[in-house]
Parts: sequence; structure tokens; C-alpha cells
Amino acid sequence: MKSSLMNRQTILMVDDTPENIDVLSEILSDEYRVKVANNGEKALKIVYSDDPPDLILLDIMMPDLSGHEICRRLKANPDRRGIPVIFVTAMSTVEDEQLGLSIGAVDYITKPISPPIVRARVRTHLALYDQTRELERMVEQRTAELITTRQQIIRRLGRAAEFKDNETGNHVVRMAHYARLIAEAFGLGPEATAVIFHTAPMHDVGKIGIPDSILLKAGKLDAGEWKLMQQHPLMGAEIIGKHDNDLLTTARTIVLIHHERWDGNGYPQRLRGEDIPLEGRIVAIADVFDALISVRSYKPAYPLEQALKIMEEEDGRQFDPALMAAFRKAFPEIKRIMEIYADDKGVLTDLELLGVLK
Repeated sequence: MKSSLMNRQTILMVDDTPENIDVLSEILSDEYRVKVANNGEKALKIVYSDDPPDLILLDIMMPDLSGHEICRRLKANPDRRGIPVIFVTAMSTVEDEQLGLSIGAVDYITKPISPPIVRARVRTHLALYDQTRELERMVEQRTAELITTRQQIIRRLGRAAEFKDNETGNHVVRMAHYARLIAEAFGLGPEATAVIFHTAPMHDVGKIGIPDSILLKAGKLDAGEWKLMQQHPLMGAEIIGKHDNDLLTTARTIVLIHHERWDGNGYPQRLRGEDIPLEGRIVAIADVFDALISVRSYKPAYPLEQALKIMEEEDGRQFDPALMAAFRKAFPEIKRIMEIYADDKGVLTDLELLGVLK
């Protein structure tokens, strides 16, 4: 019996007159789960709880908070504004009804109430609310699918750049995790951290436009080659383009400015200090650290101790000091990522890459 009751839709009845609550309960309790509140504060507490009602029957004339004020507060809350409100009141003029509907009520029942009308109105608006929630669920699902698709495109483009110039194909996996850990240690929230995590692999996508003779050169680049290499952030930003989407906007920012330096001597825009967007400052640390400990065509992998020494020397020069503090704080986890995705364990396949970057 309890299980079947819990599966019923819930109606919240708000009225300061017990007799009115009793009448409505008698009409609806056989078909619905009923909650009651005899004032506005109790009603809002129920609405904002973890078990909100599916519909509210609301009196207007009550002490403290009126029904109108309760409805206004409810409709101002993005998480609860969809709950249908039906005013049940003795205020029966056309102006009263217009006011109730204008502040967000879906219907208006006047007293004395008719049981068949109450049942019909409640049933209708619960059905409409169910349909609305199902449509919202479908939209959210579709939106999530689109976000996942964008994330996969971003990762695949980042992967394409890695395969072009890097023998150690797990670089994008490691540095994305490093960036995530630094962001978390710095105090960024889950949403901002996730965006950085999913877009960091795109940082070098502009290298797709750099000739292999430069990317894979074993020795030092000459002045002309270095000038061309410095164009890859601009090329990457052009590849991504400008978008309203947060993921692609952040990806473009990272691509464009991850070679800027805290002291203003980076490229391509020679930005300095906090003029460099935070995402780029985070990714710069993650990218450089992994490059130091990895084999490149122009250098061997540095021992960890030497790599950390170089990172410390660049604190306040190439890197944001506050983010370097976050790097140190996150280092035990960063070291674990180094071991899990070490190059000697083989390059991750595309499916494995998608799995670890979820």
C-alpha cells in the first residue's frame, strides 16, 4: 500500500482554513498523494524540498504571505517555476482571475468548489505538466548528446595534431588530466573544470598547418622556421572559428593563448599576467610539464627532478605563481596520471581515449 502511495502524483494544498483542506483532501486523496500547508512559509519549504509536489492548490487570502506572493516567489525560482499552480479562492471577479493568471497560475477555481470540476482541472494540468517534463527531458537528452558530440570532435582534432608531430600519443590525455587537477586545486568549480578538461586536448590543433619539415626537425629551428612555428596558435584559432558554444569558445581561447607567458614574452599576442585568460594559463603549465618529461624530435625526455626544477625556475616568469602553487598541491595526483598513461604502456586507441576523457 505504501509503495503504491509513493508512486502517486503529489498535490500540495495550501489554505489557512482546515475545513477547506478537509474538503479538497476528501475529493483528491483516493487518487493522489496529498501534502498540506496552512501558511506560505510551510508551503515554500515543501516546494523547495527534495520531494516537491507535482501540482499546487493555493488559496489567495492568507495571513503573512498571500497566495499571490507565494506564486510570485515560486515562479521566480528556475528549479520550481514549472510546477502548475491552481488558485482555489472565494475571490471571483474577472479582475481577480486575470491577476492570478498573470502572475503564473495555470487555472482558477472559485469557491464553493465543485468536486467534478476540481478533479477534472487537476487531472488536466497534471497531464500537461507530465508532457512538459517529458519534452524537457528529451531536450536535455538531445542537448547532452550534442555536447558529447562536440567533446568527441574536440578530442579527435586534438588527437590529429598529436599524431602529426608527437611520437608519444598519450600527451593529450595526460595534459588534459593535469589541467583538470590544477584547475581543481586552484578552486575552480566542477563545471569550469570539466570545460577545461574537455578542451585542453585541442591546444596544439594549429600544428596541423605547420610543415612536417619544421615539426619533426631534430635540431634547433632557424629564425624563419621559428617565426612560422609561432603562427600555429593563430592557425588553430582559425580552424576552430568563433562560436557561441562554451566548449568551442574555451577551446579557441586555449589554442590561441597557451603559449603566452606570465612575464609578457610569449606569443602570439604577448599578453602579460592576468590579461592572459585563466584557461590558457592553466593549460600552459600542463602542456609544458608534459613536454619536459616526454620525448620530442628535438630533445630526450627529461628526468622528473630536472623537469620540476625547470618548472620552478619559470614560476613567475613563464607561469602564473598562484597556478604554480596549485600545480604543487595537485602534484601527487599528477604523478599518478603520469604513471597510468605513460608512453611505454602504449598509445591509447581512439575508443580508450574517449573512455579516459569522459
